[in-house]
Amino acid sequence: MTANRPTTEPAAVPPQDSSTQFLVRRLTREYVRPHLWRIAAAILCMAIVAACTATFTQLIKPIVDQIFIDKNEAMLWPIAAGALAVFAAKGFASYGQGVLMSYVGHKIVAEIQERLYNRLIGADLSFFNRTSSGDLIARFVNDVNLLRNAVSKTLVGFGKDTLTALALVGVMFYEDWLLTLIAFLAFPTAILPIVRIGRRMRKVSGRTQVGVGHLTTLLDEGFQGIRYVKAYAMEAYEKSRAHMAIDAVFHLNYKAERTRNTLHPIMEILGGVAVVAVIVYGGYQVITEGKQPGSFFAFIMALLMAYEPMKRLARLNASLQEGLAAAARLFTLLDMEPEIKDAPDAKPLKITGGAIRFSHVDFSYDSKSATLHDVTIEAPPGKTVAFVGPSGAGKSTVINLIPRFYDIAAGAVTIDGQDVRGVTLDSLRQSIALVSQEILLFDDTVRANIAYGRPGASEAEIAAAATAAGAAGFIAELPQGYETPVGPKGGRLSGGQRQRLAIARAMLKNAPILLLDEATSSLDSKTERQVQSALRDLMQGRTTLVIAHRLSTVVDADIIYVMDSGRVVESGSHAELLARGGTYARLHAMQFVDDSNGGTLDAAGDNGRRATARA
Repeated sequence: MTANRPTTEPAAVPPQDSSTQFLVRRLTREYVRPHLWRIAAAILCMAIVAACTATFTQLIKPIVDQIFIDKNEAMLWPIAAGALAVFAAKGFASYGQGVLMSYVGHKIVAEIQERLYNRLIGADLSFFNRTSSGDLIARFVNDVNLLRNAVSKTLVGFGKDTLTALALVGVMFYEDWLLTLIAFLAFPTAILPIVRIGRRMRKVSGRTQVGVGHLTTLLDEGFQGIRYVKAYAMEAYEKSRAHMAIDAVFHLNYKAERTRNTLHPIMEILGGVAVVAVIVYGGYQVITEGKQPGSFFAFIMALLMAYEPMKRLARLNASLQEGLAAAARLFTLLDMEPEIKDAPDAKPLKITGGAIRFSHVDFSYDSKSATLHDVTIEAPPGKTVAFVGPSGAGKSTVINLIPRFYDIAAGAVTIDGQDVRGVTLDSLRQSIALVSQEILLFDDTVRANIAYGRPGASEAEIAAAATAAGAAGFIAELPQGYETPVGPKGGRLSGGQRQRLAIARAMLKNAPILLLDEATSSLDSKTERQVQSALRDLMQGRTTLVIAHRLSTVVDADIIYVMDSGRVVESGSHAELLARGGTYARLHAMQFVDDSNGGTLDAAGDNGRRATARA
């Protein structure tokens, strides 16, 4: 199998400063600063830990000199009690700094995720059309956690390890300043490789996060499309794609770990050099110059204990760069501004009748190929307007432009004379109810899905909407009735049941403008007749725009627009269009023949195109 589907790339967004200094300043200003008092308290705890660590090294001198060498029994219990007190204080201080910094790290994650979700939920529909959900989920979960680790490790590591190292180095200078200088003479040579490794980590981490996003997308596609995977016997193909993606992430993670661990031999060799120098020079002083063994052991203990936090500080830059790579990706989304938003002088939409007009509208999804060409449409107040035509004619695009899911390139779309671009989005969309052929139910109860858009609706109103949509019967048969969970995307219900709940949702919203995009396409003939009857009651007094795949469902429309290749080619009532003998009449004749043979013709599909072609 050699075919490959294209990889969905993240949406292009304006470039931003991704330098280390900018990202650190921004993280500090927007997310760290609000928690300064907790960080200050944690630093105080870290200082206590550092002081206790340094104090313990000073207990080595009396232990060696007075207990082991002088055998002073009177000092045994005081020194032991002092050691216990030091360890107890260090333990409580470690708990305090751990709890405080854990709160700060997790709270920053929550704050970033909330801001990120708010930004994404307000993004344009076009953004989601060109960006894979897997990439967004990977950023939402993986990138945010990488950033949390970087913030936590940086704050905790830099605070605790720096204070501990300074305290221990202070002890070493107190014991022997010359020996201390000898011990740390080689460590400045580690700065250059640490910086270089950090830069490599940032590059590798960025590529790894992209790979994780691709893998998440692949998994989401495979699980959501499992029905088609099995129907086309493509399990082996999907396994191979998953294996390649998993293997790519594995190699990137392995490369990141190899890069990160490059510091180990560098720091170990430098540490070994320092210890050897101390042993040789310090041992010589004890042997030849009579220096107290306790002081030498205290110095050795301080050096060995200072070595560990210094190693962690050396590795800190790699973790920081890994988090900054994630921060750059997150800030790209957080800085994204939707193109479709309220104009500065936008006013609430005032519905006086619900008249909708398209005036010489041009539109394109990609700014390259036009989808609508000079479309002019009138939907009189309270009337039903239907759109028919082959697939790709632009019918759904017309529906999408009314609630401003997209903005037009030329012309105007008005409701009661008000340009939709000049009214607030909230008032515009509150005035519209939409039932699409792409039915989406949320992983919640039947009741919550019907009330979506009107969360404060009463029990009676929800039940009435369900009854009107022909859904009350099957709801009563569900295990928990209206409290039954419908599963992810309504997966526990049939297609027809999902569609009836979506219609009930639109009925409950009770908006003055109703958009029906093949709203009854998944219903059987009997249920469709019931729902059509309910929809006719709902349409009374409302401006309704209908897209239907069966012409029989739109024969009663006040105006029917026939579209082809993004243009309106005919318009009129059912009788007028039949009498005209044009495209609509040919579509109707083709469907009548097909219905007579027991089938169903999709006027928006291939048969419609064939009918037009034959003419």
